[in-house]
Amino acid sequence: MAAQTCSAWKPRLLGRVPTACVMAMVFILVSVTACQSQGGPALGPRAGTPGHVFVINLENKGYDRVWGSGSPAHYLSGTLRSQGVLLTNYYGISHNSLPNYLAQISGQPPNMSTKQDCPVYTPFTGTGLDSQGRLMGNGCVFPAEVPTIAGQLSAKSKTWRGYMEDMSSPCQHPELGAVDGHVAASPRDQYGTRHNPFVYFRSLTSSPDCAMNVVNYSNLGKDLQSVTTTANLSYIIPNLCHDGHDSPCVDGTAGGLGTADEWLKSQVPAILASPAYQQDGMLVITFDEADGGAVGPSTGVTGGTAGGKVGALALSPFTAPGSSSDRPYNHYSLLASMEDIFALPRLAGAGEPGVNTFGTDVYRSGA
Repeated sequence: MAAQTCSAWKPRLLGRVPTACVMAMVFILVSVTACQSQGGPALGPRAGTPGHVFVINLENKGYDRVWGSGSPAHYLSGTLRSQGVLLTNYYGISHNSLPNYLAQISGQPPNMSTKQDCPVYTPFTGTGLDSQGRLMGNGCVFPAEVPTIAGQLSAKSKTWRGYMEDMSSPCQHPELGAVDGHVAASPRDQYGTRHNPFVYFRSLTSSPDCAMNVVNYSNLGKDLQSVTTTANLSYIIPNLCHDGHDSPCVDGTAGGLGTADEWLKSQVPAILASPAYQQDGMLVITFDEADGGAVGPSTGVTGGTAGGKVGALALSPFTAPGSSSDRPYNHYSLLASMEDIFALPRLAGAGEPGVNTFGTDVYRSGA
């Protein structure tokens, strides 16, 4: 019998595809997916990469302070470090806090107002988009046409939630043009608006999705109970004490890195034990920026290192425990990596050519 060739295949005759052709097609698909581009458009998730991503942001601590031998964060730098991949060249992109959070969900760059953490909730005055989709201009609240990964996920029928500790009502934010009443912690609550990036995008605040999905942290425990109730992206923000920002805290707690570490110790085990994490999860723990105004090297990391070196820890069934990577990353890299996982186009700074995304240095081969 003459050998069958792939040229004999007809798309409408799927049941008659030769076995050799099917195997060749499978090989090609697997090879293309495994060779996903560093800086190009997303090609979709590879086999052995996550389907549920959890992100926890802590505050204002440089790499050596957190991950060095004298770190007071024994749980983070010891127990959790031994279970995941430490990204030793991971950087914030700016000072102060807000630009780093905005970068993680939208890829939008810092501007004069966001660098000041937007004490007044001003609308953005734009002067146009650049070729990467970055909005030029100044202000805090981005117009409805500026996209976020939250909107991208919703458009693909995937789920997302922001969990904000001490936020008193869903999607809480100031009135447009008003002074932000949650800049500093109070005895009533320790919620900081500037650590909740979702409320700086009109595409979200003008939609019912914001009140449905940007919720108090207390909702996380219930959502973790099953795979179906766990969002594809869970973005977790502790309050101004538990994230290490305040020291001492308004409630009398010592605060700082030690308090943040104790919070992680009490909260992270529930995430790691959840059905979604056990099935296909990834938890990334990082810091918005380094303390003391530290900056990173002036070159070598696409998107910048002006927020200083903070490091990040990635834990997953698909990562090698106790490993590390010195590949350069920043908050744009995290956004781009999440967009690759969920087969989403890369937004703004995350789509800039040369932005590194998680690869075989993070995902172990053969997972």
